[in-house]
Amino acid sequence: MRILITGYKGFIGQNMVKALADHELSLYEWGEPDYNLSGLDMVIHLGAISDTRCQDWTALKQQNVDFTTALIEHCQKHEIPLQIASSASVYGPENTTFKESDPVAPANMYAWSKALVEQYFHEMTPTSPVQLFRYFNVYGPHEDHKGDQASPFHKFKEQAKTGEIKIFEGSADFKRDFVPVQTVIDVHKTFFTVPKSGIWNIGTGIARSFLSVAEEIGGPIVAVPIPSDLKSTYQRYTQADLGELHKVLGDHYDRSVYSACGYQYRSQACQDRSTNS
Repeated sequence: MRILITGYKGFIGQNMVKALADHELSLYEWGEPDYNLSGLDMVIHLGAISDTRCQDWTALKQQNVDFTTALIEHCQKHEIPLQIASSASVYGPENTTFKESDPVAPANMYAWSKALVEQYFHEMTPTSPVQLFRYFNVYGPHEDHKGDQASPFHKFKEQAKTGEIKIFEGSADFKRDFVPVQTVIDVHKTFFTVPKSGIWNIGTGIARSFLSVAEEIGGPIVAVPIPSDLKSTYQRYTQADLGELHKVLGDHYDRSVYSACGYQYRSQACQDRSTNS
């Protein structure tokens, strides 16, 4: 297949490029000469400002919203299937069910940028597939450049090399759905042959505490206060409802989650899912 990948220099983008090396790839990053859709079979749009604490709405709107909606229009015009990285951040800090049908409640500018793209999608009638995936907490190789936005698996491992692992106070009760990047990529690849438009969660369906991740990495652990600018917007719990994804992928998705266990970091969440199934 001839595939355009945007955001190829990012964490998920680097993994996607490596996983799709047997395809004919075109690559685009923000600031490079404009992309070319001619002759493409698929577009995977990963490019975005991914900093959840970004306060520059002008940049977020330009890169995350306007660029994405224009790309949707262009792909529709050329009848090219499009996959878009959305985010579980659209659920907001109070949601407990995480169903795609739940009302969105974005609590920061980044989440709003993703929710506005989803709103645009809901208001259109696609003539070729437009597939949006709400990523939960993705982790894996190539997170080095993400700094404070890296997954706890990466941050805690780096902290443990030189000193103490720093977790927020109350982290035993702060739980997230941590999903290996390999699983995210498997979903994208499987949807290449799914001629449907829609929005789907990508997670493991298991919530795991930050404290348990720190304990797995090993080393001294110290609790620090939550930064004041995060207290009102911080998602203390996420756990993907996978009902809609299972309707499309069935057991294939469970196999993908199981095979990803131990990929770069061993995920107790995956182990628990396998044990309890």
